[in-house]
Parts: sequence; structure tokens; C-alpha cells
Amino acid sequence: MNKEIEDYENYLIYERRMAKNTTSSYKRDLEHYATYLEENRKVFSVDNISKFDIESYLEYLNKNDYTTTSIARKLTAIKNFHKYLFAINRLKTDESLTIERPKLRKSLPNVLTVDEVDKLLDINTITPFDYRNKAMLELLYGTGLRISEMLDLKLTDVDFENCVVRCFGKGSKERIVPIGEYIIDSLNNYLNNGRNLLINKKKVSDYLFLNSRGDRISRFSFFKILKKLLRDKDIKKNVSPHSLRHSFATHMLENGADLRSIQELLGHSDIATTRIYTHITNKKVENDYIEYHPRSKK
Repeated sequence: MNKEIEDYENYLIYERRMAKNTTSSYKRDLEHYATYLEENRKVFSVDNISKFDIESYLEYLNKNDYTTTSIARKLTAIKNFHKYLFAINRLKTDESLTIERPKLRKSLPNVLTVDEVDKLLDINTITPFDYRNKAMLELLYGTGLRISEMLDLKLTDVDFENCVVRCFGKGSKERIVPIGEYIIDSLNNYLNNGRNLLINKKKVSDYLFLNSRGDRISRFSFFKILKKLLRDKDIKKNVSPHSLRHSFATHMLENGADLRSIQELLGHSDIATTRIYTHITNKKVENDYIEYHPRSKK
């Protein structure tokens, strides 16, 4: 099955022109799917995959507490893979065609309060890693970048003179995001006291954020860093890197930012996405009512 997955990956890259992150995600999902079929269903060829095998895989995901979002994403990868194989006449039938996608529960990631953000960002900078971690968190919360967008930043993507960063979002769409004084100070401190000590002299990288080997830091490593900082700061919420992006948007809304501006900053092509993603808190609505309605109080 590896050959078909590799061919499909090349199709996505060279014919569909899909973004690198999307292609990598599809490949990981299909490799997980293939591993399950081989180990649990003894299916080693795409010719032998039945609808029951696919449904068995989905049941396995559900029993192992995968979220409906993850299951839906994996099923999308499977359906598109089978559709591709059928279109090129590699398969005579598309066994995934009649399988329905799970109904998604609309849920929002946990949001940090402003005080919790201040607590998280209050990092005592001693080691190069401290300077790097503070700069990453300041940038992530201060811009609303996706974690992949931040980790893909190159040195040349930061324009200190104009106080902006250039990033590439979904579909490789470029956008320019302003950065404030806290971010600029943290980045300068990191570049002067951290990154210069993390550089691998034998293999110099132009990525902005480096690991201990001088390579681009990974999503997994960042997640571990974030979890440790949350423990150290005694912040007990289940926070992910995406929560910082959501906190950025929520706090912007709470302080009166226009929804269209937040849409541009987040890189959403449709403002409907922004409306779902950035809920206006009940606290702000209540406070606005009390402050501005003439008969809210005697």
C-alpha cells in the first residue's frame, strides 16, 4: 500500500499544488490507516479493502477516544485517497463512497484569561532556551499565528523596521501581521542571547526558532515546552498552541477590535469562520449592557 500512498502524495504536491502541511497531514493519516489494515485486518493491498474494513477502522478510532474532528479528518483523507485510486482506474470500485462522515460537535479550545497569559509569559530568562521560549510564546499570543506558521518563520520574515512578520498560511497564502513592542523586545533578546548559542556551526539554519541541535523546532517539541511551562506556572487548564491563537482573538474582541480586522490577522478567507472561532464572551456583553443601556440600572 506504500506505493499507492507515495503516488497519491506526489499527485497532491505536483498536480493539486497542495500546501506542504496539508500533504503531510494526509500522508500521516493514510499511513496510520494502512498500518491498521495490515495489523488488524490482514489487508496488504488496496485491491482487498472493503467497506467493512474502513468502517472497522473508524470504529477502532472511536473506541480509542479520537475526537470526532480527528475521525472526520482521517475519513476525508481516506475518501479522497479511494476517489483518486478509482479515478486513475487503480480500483474498480470506491468502497468509501457511501460511508457517512461523523457529525462534528462544534467546540472551542480553552481560552486563557489575560492574567493567565501574563503569568505564562513571565519567564525568567537565563538560558538560551528561556529566551527562545519567551519569544515564541510572545509571538504566538501577540499575533494569533498558527503554530505551523510560527515554526516555519525564517529570519528574513521578521521586519523590525516596519514592525511586521510575513507568514504563509493555509493554501500557502501570504499575509503580513503587525508585531508590538513586547514581541520586538523578546525577539531581539532571543536573537542576541539565545539563537546565536543554538546555531549549529556545521549546518546553519535560516529558521527563526531553533532546537538544541540547531534545527527548526518541531510542533511536538513546542507542545512539550508549553505543557511544562503550564505545569511550572500552575495553570491547570488543558491548553494547546491553538488555545493561544484563540485567546489572542478573544482578547482582541473583548477590547473592542473589529471582527473584520481579526479576520485579516487570523488569515481567515471567510468571516463566518471568524465568527465561530472568536466568540464574544458573556462578560463583555453583560458589561456593555450595564454601561450603555439607559435602563440597565436604577
